[in-house]
Amino acid sequence: MARVGVVVVSYNSRDELRGCVETIAGLPWANVIVVDNESPDRSLEVVSDLDVDAVRSGWNGGFAFGVNTGWRRGSAPYVLLLNPDARIDGDQLALLADVLDRDASIGIAGPKIVSPDGELDFSQRRFPRLRSIYAQALFLHRAFPGAAWSDEVVRNREAYERDAEPDWVSGACLLVRRTLLEELDGLDESFFMYGEDKDLCRRVWSRGYRGRLVAGATSVHVGGASTPRASSYAMLATSRRRYAAKHGDGTFLTRVGIGLGHATHLVSARGKALRMGHLRALRAVVRPLPPPPQRSI
Repeated sequence: MARVGVVVVSYNSRDELRGCVETIAGLPWANVIVVDNESPDRSLEVVSDLDVDAVRSGWNGGFAFGVNTGWRRGSAPYVLLLNPDARIDGDQLALLADVLDRDASIGIAGPKIVSPDGELDFSQRRFPRLRSIYAQALFLHRAFPGAAWSDEVVRNREAYERDAEPDWVSGACLLVRRTLLEELDGLDESFFMYGEDKDLCRRVWSRGYRGRLVAGATSVHVGGASTPRASSYAMLATSRRRYAAKHGDGTFLTRVGIGLGHATHLVSARGKALRMGHLRALRAVVRPLPPPPQRSI
């Protein structure tokens, strides 16, 4: 039986997908599952010669849907969620698994994430709070860098030089216990994109488990610091609202704070694409929260 099941969700990822899986596809103790969410670019063709379980999901139900489709096909005790534009080799993956082996109270483990040129990705995060939502909207996280109340991102570089237990860590590369995924019924598929990793970590914490940033393990993220494209700002705003509503933070003030953030960024944005992105996000904040995605029959 494999020690780790690696789940990669692909959507129009043809250019990145092979580089993501080829270094781990041949590991005797890992089972690589690539779930393609009906990519128009026929992403699976680029990994057809590799030792992977290639799955056509039949529907673009979002990232969480793809992950759930993948991990349920395997039986390994640990499941790695890996973005198609992220890279991790066998040695680094083994370091993550070793952490879960040694400490049964750790439910999730993530590596230090860097760009291809070695630049650190600030992947440790704090759960959003009303004060941080407004602080970021008013750019106070820039005036008070490093202050826990003003920013949801841990930007202290020294915090990545040793193991840590932040509120949550980036889902670009994340190792989870299968038993927890089974207990939680996987990722919440009402999050089409963005927020599902934050929600997963919060639910893991609520079960009494801890998350761990493993400083000695490294993953390379070709996509940089995971900054959403302007075209995705509306989806990001919707996911932030959905997360807040789910976890009891969906007050009127939270909604106003999310909207204020996009309004202030709209005013300061340079370039039509950024301005239009924030404008669409503002519309998403004003509208009623849409229902979760559902497969059409």
